[in-house]
Amino acid sequence: MSICAKCGTRGCLSKDINKMPKNLCPSRKDHLQEEAKELHVGDDLNIAIQSALVEAEGNTNWTRVQEVIEFAKKCGFKRLGLAFCTGLHEEAKTFVKILEHHGLEVVSVVCKNGAILKGFLGIPQEEKEVYVKNDIMCNPIGQALLLNEEETDLNILFGLCVGHDTLFIKHSEAPITVFAVKDRVLCHNPVAALYQADGYYKKKFFK
Repeated sequence: MSICAKCGTRGCLSKDINKMPKNLCPSRKDHLQEEAKELHVGDDLNIAIQSALVEAEGNTNWTRVQEVIEFAKKCGFKRLGLAFCTGLHEEAKTFVKILEHHGLEVVSVVCKNGAILKGFLGIPQEEKEVYVKNDIMCNPIGQALLLNEEETDLNILFGLCVGHDTLFIKHSEAPITVFAVKDRVLCHNPVAALYQADGYYKKKFFK
């Protein structure tokens, strides 16, 4: 079982095998690492190379917006798909404007596409405190299918809810990058909660 998040030595950063926990460090699993290297071919090799270049060139200099633009250009991705949440419609509009200004073609699709009522999901009506039968449901599978049909080169996730993003990722044929995730409480900055895990949020996380 890998325990990288609990590792105090992080031998992988210095390639120091003596700092790599025995039996627990994935860096010691030669068969996995060799397989991973062998899979760096074709499109995957290109994405790995270009992402490494974006990381090096943009480190502490570029915002995520700039990184997405440069990554797409370096990879030769010209037709981008944007799967966005209706709650971030204005932000998506601005993002598309920027991407198009930089010569990228964007196909955007909102989460509520299809206008399908939540009743379709068959959730028991006794769940009505958190579920309204006649609400329009989010349709991430529909978002993925639309972008598949449009033959996008790269799809961008923009503020989809937990679970909805899972379905989109599962059904998308094009590679995916994440620009923003949903967190209604923290203005879509979920990592902020981790910075408060030993402060204001401690009692909420560790009851």
